[in-house]
Amino acid sequence: MSYLLICSVALIASGLTFFSGFGLGTLLLPAFAVFFAVERAVALTAIVHFLNGLFKLFLLWRHIDRAVVVRFGALAIVGALAGAWSLLWLSEARPLLSYSLFGRSMEILPVKLIVGLLLLVFACAELLPFFRNLSFSARYFPVGGLLSGFFGGLAGMQGALRAAFLIKAGLSKEGYVATGAAIAFLIDVSRLSVYSRLIVDHGAEFDYGLLTAAVIAAFAGASLGNRYLPKATMRGIQGVVAALLFVVAVGLISGLL
Repeated sequence: MSYLLICSVALIASGLTFFSGFGLGTLLLPAFAVFFAVERAVALTAIVHFLNGLFKLFLLWRHIDRAVVVRFGALAIVGALAGAWSLLWLSEARPLLSYSLFGRSMEILPVKLIVGLLLLVFACAELLPFFRNLSFSARYFPVGGLLSGFFGGLAGMQGALRAAFLIKAGLSKEGYVATGAAIAFLIDVSRLSVYSRLIVDHGAEFDYGLLTAAVIAAFAGASLGNRYLPKATMRGIQGVVAALLFVVAVGLISGLL
């Protein structure tokens, strides 16, 4: 079941991410969180996101706008480090609340509450046209880099914020995809340098077969996205994403997941 769910999500989300600029981390984190502790799920998502980002850069590196990457990415690295360290700090905190449900012990942990609330915010944002159409001028790139980096480091969710800031950067379609992938790569490198502690501490508990399968599925999705999906609409897909995020967010906040 874990292979079917996670690999399917990696395949579909990676294809959508190729032209939307976001979606892989947002969808894959809840899928991993169903089977793993949240902090471990974030680290696993970061690994898949990182390797898939490398693959996208291999396909589109000629279209990267280096000036935008420098202006946006510098503070994104700082934000990613701060977010990743915040995740490590939150993962060691004691439960905020413990209770029993149907004979099962439930715990509401700070990291689950924070990530759940973030997922809930992103789910609601996906449903509201105002937030879906939100964009910012180039002068706000440093702010956008800091915010997207921080949320990428904390919860693996940086693509939607990054897209909102880059959408009016005057980039070509290929430039938008490639530049977004380059910035995402910088954030992933930053947070993985911090998550290395989690990876070392919990490495024996990782399902490396599942991780490898998820990476391969993400590569396949990116290849399909590059060839077949650039004209697909996002309206129906955004509804599915929002519904999944909402369900998992409630599960994390309540301690059910």
